[in-house]
Amino acid sequence: MSTLYVVATPIGNLSDMSPRAVETLKNVSLIAAEDTRVTRKLTTHFGIDTPLISCHQHNERSRGPEIIARMLSENIDVAVVTDAGTPAISDPGTQIVKAAAEAGIPVIAVAGPSAFASAVSVSGMDFSSFTFYGFLPRNAGELKEKLLAIGRKDEAAIFHESPHRVKALVKAIGETLPGTRLSVSCDLTKLHELTLRGTPEEILSALEANEKSEKGEYCLVADLRAVDLPVEQPTAQASLEARLFDLMLNDVPMREAIERLTAQGEKKNAVKAAALRVKTMLEG
Repeated sequence: MSTLYVVATPIGNLSDMSPRAVETLKNVSLIAAEDTRVTRKLTTHFGIDTPLISCHQHNERSRGPEIIARMLSENIDVAVVTDAGTPAISDPGTQIVKAAAEAGIPVIAVAGPSAFASAVSVSGMDFSSFTFYGFLPRNAGELKEKLLAIGRKDEAAIFHESPHRVKALVKAIGETLPGTRLSVSCDLTKLHELTLRGTPEEILSALEANEKSEKGEYCLVADLRAVDLPVEQPTAQASLEARLFDLMLNDVPMREAIERLTAQGEKKNAVKAAALRVKTMLEG
């Protein structure tokens, strides 16, 4: 029977590639890769000549079932990899794994590097549990709302962030969640690996002083146990129309206002109906 292997690959240092991962990639009939150009560099380095096929966030929903159909018809084994780290963790892979499981195909993990696990291990923070969030919203308002929800719920949280937005995220954490302690890691396992530890203000100062801070991917570990937020007071819920009006008065376009209310848990059809009523009132 065919098998789908979920293979973790190095997040920077090629020496972290396990012998099992190399053997698996050599023995399967096909490698489903996030970016075939990136994976080709890896396979060339390890003398792996297995054919590659792209399977990334933009085509995974259609490509996944195609690959599964081929596995069933040709009785072949396939490995799924991403550009770095473990597939399906803030990376493509979930859809093809789901499709394989639904088709009755065994899915086997070939364990290896994971950026967030590495970041936690060097953070120096001692907690028994944490929540991994991956990338947070880019919009400033949505980001603040998300951080507040996290601060009220979690003792520790892990985030991924790009080098161009990491300063904004650290600043937002400091402003929204006072009392947070951070461990911010960049270029994990690489030659110039760096981990900064301290308050958001200390981290932000260090990032601003580092001329190379806008290079490399970041992983942030946040200790939230000392965060002290005011208790939310229950308030009467304004109508959807009123909430839409309020957002629009703050220069939020209607489409974005609809998306925000939907993201807050409101039913999409109800929000759209309210938006139509608002539009009718404005036109009248």
